[in-house]
Amino acid sequence: MIKLFDSGVFYVNGEIIKADKEGAKKLASLRISPDKAEASKKTMAYSILTAHNTSGDDEHLKIKFDAMASHDITYVGIIQTARASGLTEFPVPYVLTNCHNSLCAVGGTINEDDHMFGLSAAKKYGGIYVPAHLAVIHQYMREMMAGCGKMILGSDSHTRYGALGTMAIGEGGGELAKQLLKRTYDINRPEVIGVYLTGSPDPAVGPQDVALAIIGAVFKNGYVKNKVMEFIGDGISGLSAEYRNGIDVMTTETTCLSSIWETDGKIKDWYDIHGRSEDYKELKPENGAYYDGLVYVDLSKIKPMIAMPFHPSNVYTIDELNANLEDILDIVEKAASKQIDNPNISLKLRDKIKNGRLMVEQGVIAGCAGGNYENLCDAADILAGKSIGTEDFTLSVYPSSQPVFMRLVENGSVFKLMEAGAAVRSAFCGPCFGAGDVPPNNGLSIRHSTRNFPNREGSKPGNGQIASVALMDARSIAATALNHGVLTAATDIDLNFTKPKYFFNKSVYENRVYQGFKKAQPEVELKFGPNITDWPEMSRLPENLLLKIVSYITDPVTTTDELIPSGETSSYRSNPLGLAEFTLSRKDPAYVGRTKEVQKAEKARLTEGECPKKALPELEGIFEAIKSADEFKDIHFRTDVGIGTSIYAYKPGDGSAREQAASCQKVIGGWANIAKEYATKRYRSNLINWGMLPFIYEEETPFENGDYVFVPNVREAIAENKADIRAFVVKDGSLKEFTLHMAELTPDERKIILAGCLINYYREA
Repeated sequence: MIKLFDSGVFYVNGEIIKADKEGAKKLASLRISPDKAEASKKTMAYSILTAHNTSGDDEHLKIKFDAMASHDITYVGIIQTARASGLTEFPVPYVLTNCHNSLCAVGGTINEDDHMFGLSAAKKYGGIYVPAHLAVIHQYMREMMAGCGKMILGSDSHTRYGALGTMAIGEGGGELAKQLLKRTYDINRPEVIGVYLTGSPDPAVGPQDVALAIIGAVFKNGYVKNKVMEFIGDGISGLSAEYRNGIDVMTTETTCLSSIWETDGKIKDWYDIHGRSEDYKELKPENGAYYDGLVYVDLSKIKPMIAMPFHPSNVYTIDELNANLEDILDIVEKAASKQIDNPNISLKLRDKIKNGRLMVEQGVIAGCAGGNYENLCDAADILAGKSIGTEDFTLSVYPSSQPVFMRLVENGSVFKLMEAGAAVRSAFCGPCFGAGDVPPNNGLSIRHSTRNFPNREGSKPGNGQIASVALMDARSIAATALNHGVLTAATDIDLNFTKPKYFFNKSVYENRVYQGFKKAQPEVELKFGPNITDWPEMSRLPENLLLKIVSYITDPVTTTDELIPSGETSSYRSNPLGLAEFTLSRKDPAYVGRTKEVQKAEKARLTEGECPKKALPELEGIFEAIKSADEFKDIHFRTDVGIGTSIYAYKPGDGSAREQAASCQKVIGGWANIAKEYATKRYRSNLINWGMLPFIYEEETPFENGDYVFVPNVREAIAENKADIRAFVVKDGSLKEFTLHMAELTPDERKIILAGCLINYYREA
């Protein structure tokens, strides 16, 4: 089904040739150069990155993007950051969509106030504003902004338009603020992994099945982490543009940096249908291109898949699960119990086995992954003239945009779905992050959406409430609905797909989307609701740091949702201090109280006439222990030592691009993270952009939760780009030295950390 190559490969005349001795002989016979460095320049990714690089250095890239996109959970903070740093006008097309807080059902006027801020900002700075319910962010960008050879940056992790020939990257808001201020996205040239598709999928196998199979093969081993996935092979031609989009958007869950696909006549048709023929061009790697690795996918062998709670990589075939229900559900329950780590919560999936079959309570097909035209047409065909039943099982469907919705109405698919008992709703991302269709406590929801982390369906584990999401393809969800909630693979039912042709009608966009690019109106006043607040002042990095470890997390991976929960907290995302109250609330509820206690000491240090030791009496012994060392005996704690907090986690930052996972720590006293590794580049970038130190410590830690770590001369170490940084555990009246590590920082990243955050950096520039 899927094979990972253990070496790099050359791609010659459609053939894969391993970069080994035998491969070298074959390359010689074909008169193809075995020079990997030169051959790597023949990839599509290399060409696109080079075309957008402004550094003049092929290895150290400074990228400027063609367009950007944000939704209503992130755009307020981004614009506020850029505004505080001198923003005058959006220099590139910047699309502000309203697909996350669009229900406007929580927090009084908060959500709609954000929307009014967004519209006023689009007018003032020259942006594109897409009102609520018109489109989810990525569908609008596909329909209206993608283009072959372009690069797009989005403040949502699923910013992926590779199937349409666009290299797209999801990052935290700080990276978008840089682009708004005419700065660059700075990275070392990423490695490129080929994804070779061959064969044809079974009609019952959808794009989510292929995506989950790939994720299951590459996530845990980090095979594509922070690399570009380049899709090639004879299997691509048999896939529709919609099918490719459905696979592509899920590449985010592999932790890759971006994706790009070969383009062909079907992609040309996509652009023709959407009235943008000029945005198409053929893309393919040059003959002899070199890839740093290869994922070989035989599409004909992919079966309907299911990703069990609580990660998209926790995959099984549906057949395998149904044949081993007790054993697999036992494994899932035990892993979930360890991950949630709450004695008041017990996941009871085995209770859902009835007469030897797994019963689920809910199905959802939604968002940028599930709500696409072909997915919903096929689901409608499966359910045509049938019923989802009158028992526990419910089905909700969210078309990805109003143009898609309109065509589904025209071709009768909406009628088929509604007649069968499905609830058809407007374009909304809520089911993907826990703000819509929340199942009952201990419920199991099967979803064609993007993630199934804890609380991504809206439950609150910290309050003793837990539900679960399993990811599946729309076709198998419809097959399960056909059987009234009995888990069923689409291969187990008779299929008759009508495949109605798609026609794109952009009239709703012409009538409702504000098109303000290059039409900035500086005189327009921004509209501020009472919940929209400025960022608090943040200090420059001090000469020395005293960090208290206030949370110690040993899970194999810590998601962004655990660092700052999604769902109901989204109403506070325009209020930095209000949102910070939720930091780690589901993983470590005591965190906020601990870090704010330490922050009192730092505030006292920075306030003339106040004493840090009075604000936090435990510092008396800590200061004495540090001064007991000869080299620190003359240190002045008020002027020379910043006091803050750090969390320790094995591998933090998997999942969402939301910068709030870092900024929330910073505004309530955080100065650093210490980790064995960082799950994604974007989380590490978020830490840096908020002036936090992304330390690495791979060995057994010499500190515990509640211990203090003293990092002397840290400012000097960052300024000099030192990889190894001295640190001391301060405990029991003594100092124990160890070494923290810092992966490479770009010159600008060093300056941002020294300034204390991105806002300070631009103020000082």
